[in-house]
This record gives sequence, structure tokens and C-alpha cells, in this order.
Amino acid sequence: MVLSSANKPRMFQLLFSDPTRTFYSSGDKLSGWVQLEAGSPCRLTGLRVTAAGCARVESRSRRQEVEYLKYEEEVQLEEVLSTGPDGCFLLPAGKSFSFQFGFELPPSGRLVSSFKGKFGSVRYYVRAELQRPYQHALQCEREFEVEEPLDVNQPDLLAPAAASKQKKVTCMFIPDGQVSITAQIDRKGFCEGEDININAKFENTCSRIVVPKAAIIAKHSYIINSHTKVLRQKLTAVRGNPIISGMCDMWQGRTIRVPKLRPTLLGCDIIKVDYTLMIYLHIPGSEKLILELPLVIGTTQFSGVGSRTSSMSSQASSSWASIPSPPPSYSNIRRDLRVNGPCTPLLHDYDGAEDDDDDGGLFMRVPEGCYPPPPAYSEVDQDAIDPRQAVPVF
Repeated sequence: MVLSSANKPRMFQLLFSDPTRTFYSSGDKLSGWVQLEAGSPCRLTGLRVTAAGCARVESRSRRQEVEYLKYEEEVQLEEVLSTGPDGCFLLPAGKSFSFQFGFELPPSGRLVSSFKGKFGSVRYYVRAELQRPYQHALQCEREFEVEEPLDVNQPDLLAPAAASKQKKVTCMFIPDGQVSITAQIDRKGFCEGEDININAKFENTCSRIVVPKAAIIAKHSYIINSHTKVLRQKLTAVRGNPIISGMCDMWQGRTIRVPKLRPTLLGCDIIKVDYTLMIYLHIPGSEKLILELPLVIGTTQFSGVGSRTSSMSSQASSSWASIPSPPPSYSNIRRDLRVNGPCTPLLHDYDGAEDDDDDGGLFMRVPEGCYPPPPAYSEVDQDAIDPRQAVPVF
């Protein structure tokens, strides 16, 4: 059916009272108005304003939703517009009208933060529906962001996190030693722009050169009909010096900065957004040894106020400082002791990550001039020796 535009307003839009506001939280008041203006007289039967918020996960033909917000309001048009003989409201031409609305968001614990991912989203919006006689209703809507506060100064987020892991390495089913990681961070809760201090010890007793690395990982979990789809993404990473066979290396306060990202998503039944600090060893010809420590990304910055938990963390960190320093790395050799010519690849340090070097891996160079020179000498002509200086022979 083709609808006539004769009974259609020239302007129909929905505006918020504070257009500069970027997000709302539980308990906030959201208000605005619906603007109407007709180019020619229009007949209306009603104006309804609704607000909704839900989490939705979609996968092919399957869909699952969880509702977090539902609001509905019938705007009283009779207070502004006159009515005709048929009971419809008359919207005169050339005049603009504004109809206010407002509602309060549910209290804390009933909303979850907005989110948009590959297989699902958490979306909030306000919709205005303009009803006309004998015609389909006109709709306009505007989305708004919800961000639930998450304080990283909670006692459980101020507690340190530590773990250790080891792996036996084999070559053609023959034992080839093992590698191990022991790591600790001083707390679990962080905010955007903060530095994570990593204390870690890496040991290598296998015959290969291993490379220690660390990265912040985002994990998105989508749940639909008891099936879970998990996506992992590396956000930022750092790497250490290569560790040769029989050696170890230590990180004492090695930092990795939290990039700009959304806070941890809590309270949603079908979508989960978690973060971890992955500390791992790249082992050529074998699977990586991976150790993960939990991270919670919040919205309230770390206050730095001393507490029993933070003091325990400082004591644990001091124990790392008491461990003797590892031997110097071979990467500290002066450059004048290296050959400037072509280099021979020793191993290919690639694990499919973005933080790998473009030169294809590690290289072995032959040192030059690292041995002391022979003692100085001069040639002497035996025939030119003065007989008086000859040593007598007995």
C-alpha cells in the first residue's frame, strides 16, 4: 500500500535534554522532548515514547535476548493540540511543537554497560511513535550509552595475582629439558592508561633459545542456547631478551600500559567481556608455554591509598628484589665486537603475533677482536750481533 505524504509532519525528531552527555548510569534521569512541525495540517491519534535496553546474541538462525530496560509513556497531546470532530488531534501547519518526556534508569545492579561485538550487543534506545488515522505509525529513535561504574579500589581487586607454570620440551619424542615461568602483578584492577608492573622469572634448560613475552588479551564470550562462542584478541604486547639454553631471565617491574578499551562487562547473562595478562615463552618448534593472570578493567582510577592488601603486595614484590640478578644478556655485547657483514639466521622467532620483528627472528654473529693480540716482537739479524754481547757457552 502506498502511503500519502499529505498527513506527514515536515519535522519529527527526538532530542535529549543534554546532548553533550556521553553516557548514563544506574539511577540517572534521562529526559528530552519530541519536536513536531507540519508543512500542511496533519491529523494525529497519539504519540507514544518508549525506552528499551537488551542484550542480544545472534548466530545464523538462532537468537537469544535478555531485557534490562523497559519504559513506556503516552504523551498528553490534548494539553497542546486541539481535537477535531472525529476525535483526532490537529497539528497546524507552520508551527513547531515540543512534547517533553523523562524517566529514571533502574537502580544499580539491574543494568549492564553498553557493548557492541561481532556476534552480539547490549543496546539502549528511546523511540517515539507518532500514530495517524488509517496510516502506519511514524517512528524515530535515538540511542544512548550506559556505563556502569566499576571501582578498582575494591579489596579483591587490590589483591596481587601470581602463578607459575612449567613445560617439558621434547624433540622427536626425546626429552629436551624444560622451561618454566613464575609471574606476579601487584593488583588485578586497572584503568585505561595505567601501567601494569610485571615481576617474572623465566628459566630455560632445553637446548633451544626461547623468548619471553607478555600481552593484554581481551576475551569476548557469546552464549546462546547453552552454546558458547569465544573470541580472543591481543591488544598490546611487550617482549624481553632471548634466553639461551641453561640460562634464566627476570623481569623486575617490567611495565605494559593498559590501552583505551571498554571496561570489563559484568552482570550480563549471555555476553561476557574479560581481560587477562598473558605471559608466555616462545619456543621454536614447540607450542608456547602460556601463563595467564586475571585483569579487571574499571572506570574509577586507582586511589593509591595504603591498605593491608597493598602492603602485602609490596612485601611480595620485595621478595622478588631479594633474588640475585641473572647473568648479563648476550645482547649487551659491544657493537664493535660484531661483524658488520651478513648474518646467519639461528632460529625463526615467529608465532603469528603482531609484536614479532620484521627481520625474521634471531641471528648469530661471529665476534671479532675479542681475543687479546699476541705479544709484540721484532726480527733480529743474527750476523749483526756484536761478539762481545754474545752469551758465553760453557
